[in-house]
Amino acid sequence: MIPALLLPAALAALLAVAVPLAIHIARRTETKTIDFAALRWLNPNPKPVQRLQLDERLLLAVRIALIVAIAIALARPLLRPSGNERPVVAIAPGIDAAQVADNGQRRVWLAPDFPSAERAATPATDDLASLIRQLDAETPPATPLTLVVPQTFDADGARLVLSRKVVWKIVPAAATRGPKPERTPPSLVVRYAAERAEAVQYFRAAAGAYAGPDQAPAFDAAPVDQPPPAKARTLIWLSGAPLSDGALTWIERGGVVLLAHDAPSPVEGRKTVVWRDALAEPLALEGRFGQGRVLHLTRPLEPKALTALVEPDFPDRLWTLLDPPPAPARVAAQDYTPAVGEAGPALTFNPHPIDLRPWLAVLIAALFAAERWLATRRKRPVLA
Repeated sequence: MIPALLLPAALAALLAVAVPLAIHIARRTETKTIDFAALRWLNPNPKPVQRLQLDERLLLAVRIALIVAIAIALARPLLRPSGNERPVVAIAPGIDAAQVADNGQRRVWLAPDFPSAERAATPATDDLASLIRQLDAETPPATPLTLVVPQTFDADGARLVLSRKVVWKIVPAAATRGPKPERTPPSLVVRYAAERAEAVQYFRAAAGAYAGPDQAPAFDAAPVDQPPPAKARTLIWLSGAPLSDGALTWIERGGVVLLAHDAPSPVEGRKTVVWRDALAEPLALEGRFGQGRVLHLTRPLEPKALTALVEPDFPDRLWTLLDPPPAPARVAAQDYTPAVGEAGPALTFNPHPIDLRPWLAVLIAALFAAERWLATRRKRPVLA
């Protein structure tokens, strides 16, 4: 650990040490005069002897220490790790650490807090790229870094740019993850006005396409005066009337609603286009309302205005609209080799220094209590 000060100019407050020194030099301890018989034989006009005398030295030392502690606290002291330039080998979870030769490097898992690879293997993580960036930022610039990764892993969309050139080693994973669970198609809940009853058939057909050969379609259609089921996750509103207060509360809690083109939208902020036709014209807009999503069609639900209603891929388009699939994130490690870039704020070495001010606050409180006790006690020293 290397001590450092973030605000060294605050040490100018140490000049205040002169205040208690001046007080103790100018002040004299309480004295009392004692008369005795031989006093008349003494010279009535003795030659004074000038000597510098510090009174109550323990109290003075405590007061000086208190001022010094306050000045150091104002300078924001901390302890910086001295930095370990021993080579680092970071192993992704899921890889057998025995596959990686141990040549005396510091071996860690690519997991939160970077535990030692001597410990048991940690569970696999979906945030491998972010952990690699964090490890690069927390490792001294001169320290060699080796990253051992599986052949494929989940990564974010950003390019992996580090502050140094690393050894990028790809090895087979000891255990592969099982297949991701299949997406569950949405249960369609439709609420329609009497004049829009004909449009319900398109959504009933989509629900039938989602169902298996021996399954009943997950479909619920009713007039607008009937509230949607409490467990519903999506709602299709085929009416020009505004949504009820109950429906708005349901959306705020995370529901998804698809509104007809002439239905009032509760969204007042920015909206984005989430569905376009072959000519790139918008077919649906999306906005946020609380924790939920509001999808607003731009055209009437008629084949002549919205030809997508009668196209074979309409069920898939509707599914993607109501429940967008996660963006593909699994990449091949060979295509994700880190590039070297200029160290910016996100890449600058940051070894997490230790702030000493909380400890100084405890010391200052103790010194202040000691100073008050010494200054106010009954039996203070008295010179005879």
